[in-house]
Amino acid sequence: MTMQSLALLGAFLAVLFVLAWPLGKILARVGDGGAVPGLNWLAPVERLLYRAGGVAPEQDMGWKAYAIALLVFNGIGALFVFALQRMQAWLPLNPQSLGNVSPDSSFNTAVSFVANTNWQGYSGEQTMSYLTQMLALTGQNFLSAATGMAVVYALIRGFTSRSGGSIGNFWVDLTRSTLYVLLPLSLLLSVFLMGQGVIQNFAPYQEVQLIDPVPYSAPATGADGQPLKDAQGQAVMQNLSAGTQTIAMGPVASQEAIKMLGTNGGGFFNANSAHPFENPTPLSNFAQMLAIFLIPAGLCFAFGHLVGDRRQGYAVLAAMSLIFVAATLVVMGAEQAAHPQLAALGVDQGASAMQAGGNMEGKETRFGIAASSLFAAVTTAASCGAVNAMHDSFSPLGGAVPMLLMQLGEVVFGGVGSGLYGMLVFAILAVFIAGLMIGRTPEYLGKKIQSHEMKMSSIAILVTPVLVLGGTAVAVMLDVGRAGIANPGAHGFSEILYAFSSAANNNGSAFAGLSANTPFYNTMLAIAMWFGRFAVIVPVLAIAGALAAKPRLAANPGTMPTHGPVFVFLLVGVVLLVGVLNYVPALALGPVVEHLQLYSK
Repeated sequence: MTMQSLALLGAFLAVLFVLAWPLGKILARVGDGGAVPGLNWLAPVERLLYRAGGVAPEQDMGWKAYAIALLVFNGIGALFVFALQRMQAWLPLNPQSLGNVSPDSSFNTAVSFVANTNWQGYSGEQTMSYLTQMLALTGQNFLSAATGMAVVYALIRGFTSRSGGSIGNFWVDLTRSTLYVLLPLSLLLSVFLMGQGVIQNFAPYQEVQLIDPVPYSAPATGADGQPLKDAQGQAVMQNLSAGTQTIAMGPVASQEAIKMLGTNGGGFFNANSAHPFENPTPLSNFAQMLAIFLIPAGLCFAFGHLVGDRRQGYAVLAAMSLIFVAATLVVMGAEQAAHPQLAALGVDQGASAMQAGGNMEGKETRFGIAASSLFAAVTTAASCGAVNAMHDSFSPLGGAVPMLLMQLGEVVFGGVGSGLYGMLVFAILAVFIAGLMIGRTPEYLGKKIQSHEMKMSSIAILVTPVLVLGGTAVAVMLDVGRAGIANPGAHGFSEILYAFSSAANNNGSAFAGLSANTPFYNTMLAIAMWFGRFAVIVPVLAIAGALAAKPRLAANPGTMPTHGPVFVFLLVGVVLLVGVLNYVPALALGPVVEHLQLYSK
């Protein structure tokens, strides 16, 4: 661990909280339906959208109507994204004349972007036209993030409602989240990113001359196009020289902004945020990390405003921050440490003025160990999945931390909306456990937590481990699953476990050594992404509906405080125990074994 790493982590959290606190007030106004400070001029646009969609904004919904509207809307969105990919060769804004995307890849991508996962089994600059990138993928970046915000607003109304049956109007929540939060913030961030050097254009790809031609060898071919072979049957190689390079262009900044703010993660380019056109400077890197956490942190402050007790929001934010800081320190320390097998060979891996030190494999020299490790922790603590380093090249413990952050349920800040509603489900479980210990009916925010809420909470918590562990088991048992592994042994198992952890928890990052753009993985991961998203949302909405129908009780001497240090540590303990215990056997077979192997050779 270096002072640079600690200083970067401290500066990141300080700036995050300074920005998230005022944003929380705005998010609270968006959720309660009031006028949004500084953006009230958009109110006529909001009313116009309601009229165009035939929405009655004053008409509230019960949880079932809310869930049906949400599922139908996202189902239609998935069909639209699928269709656009399958027809992009015949549509405009395709200067590279890219062909239609294959059915299994289109299916996977459609589910991925609708589920706020943004898993990418393809290379963006070689697969997707500008129209597909902007209309299908970027459009769903906004709508999937707004869906998550709508669900958390619905759950908060369940806590604040006084014996009512409604949890709001999905169409209103979706519209206000997009219009007043995601669009303005994305516009500001995209302008900032363009100022840093992120490109934004519709130009065709550029062929540029190399200053120094690059020599390479390739098999020689005959007049019939078949490879030539020598007398021994070996391929005849010829020496060639590359004098030009193709530079991809495109409307990148606009997609990059909502990719981060909406905790989406899908990159315009295959290299994602390691690409200099997506993330050109250390300052843009810092801003992108802030953007990932900004709305999830702001929603914690908004939660306190909306329930009428700011301390409740502080408690949830403190629990998230404690887990995040501990995880980040571990991954920073693991990546800064010397590789034992290289150390045995006498290789100098110490930090100095000439080198960053530690495990620099798969990392950009522009960012080094500290910024790469922090980015990895941020993007997997949130359900973002954007990467500025190759997680597959991290040390076993360094790679295990991002995997574990996802397996906790993406509740350590988590996705836009999904992080907070996921943590509130754990809070319900925590007060239930505390109630059992003292022999009292548990309460949270004045609402009794009873059997129905616990059943729904159990479903919401357990559905992702079932998808992760079940999907991993199927993949390692079948030849089509094992065929995608690039590295045999423990690391190959980790690649599959990471893929299903990422998909079911709607993250989208990957141990990219796994070749997952196959019909098997495209289908299996799409199933994990869809149910990992919506099989959690529906129980959460059921909890919201049940809580909304209950009277809100006044606090009494027997009420357990849910805003102090005791509750914060109880909540942290429940998240860690429930999250870690589900995956201990699988983690032991993957990163733990791989870590021990480093010291056994």
